[in-house]
Amino acid sequence: MEPILRIENIDKYYGNKSNLTKALSHLSLNIDKGEFVAIMGASGSGKTTLLNCVSTIDRVTAGHIYVGKTDITKLKGNHLNRFRREELGFIFQDFNLLDNFSIEDNIKLPLVLAGEDYKKMDAKVQKAAGQLGIVELLKKYPYEVSGGQKQRTAIARALITNPRILLADEPTGALDSKAATNLLKQLREINQTGQTILMVTHSNVAASYADRVMFIKDGEVFHQIYRGDMTRSALLDKICDAVTVLMRGGEDSES
Repeated sequence: MEPILRIENIDKYYGNKSNLTKALSHLSLNIDKGEFVAIMGASGSGKTTLLNCVSTIDRVTAGHIYVGKTDITKLKGNHLNRFRREELGFIFQDFNLLDNFSIEDNIKLPLVLAGEDYKKMDAKVQKAAGQLGIVELLKKYPYEVSGGQKQRTAIARALITNPRILLADEPTGALDSKAATNLLKQLREINQTGQTILMVTHSNVAASYADRVMFIKDGEVFHQIYRGDMTRSALLDKICDAVTVLMRGGEDSES
């Protein structure tokens, strides 16, 4: 089966010839349809740059990124905008909701931008809101609900276009521990319906909800852990061990 996401030898540089910073170095990876992959690494490791390149927010300096058979590094203009709108869903740490829009209208926004038939929108909003348990909040505004409810709204908005890949950037970063746990359980449930998820996180606990945890160091893949038959608790222990090695500089890295 062809991977849903294929990244081939990407480099990303910032700056100019006299002051170049390499954020990603010949990085390659594959993600299969239905996988839940967490990306971890220290600040400056390149993990957010990687997510930005996959999301098309940023462009690679060299290499290729394929979603299905589409080389997204070659997309431009309206083709790029359409791809981003129809194929990717985004969840941000700070929610990125519009305060002057109701919860319902925030969720509906991607459909409006895509020119969706208004007659079909309500059913899709009800389905997405029901999946996230926020139907009773639809007429409220973001400033009237909790952080956890805001993030669930953001997830509903991201899912409403049925994206190929759901991209999450520190989705629990602005939440308290209880709200974060509830959110991660919901992401796991969404993944088990077949939704592919790629999540950047600093949190060992958040990463333990994934199927695979990838550690990035100096712009390269440093180590990976596959859940397999492990319990979440066992996976969490493995993640903590790997983070300890990463912080020490990797001298005890597993092969």
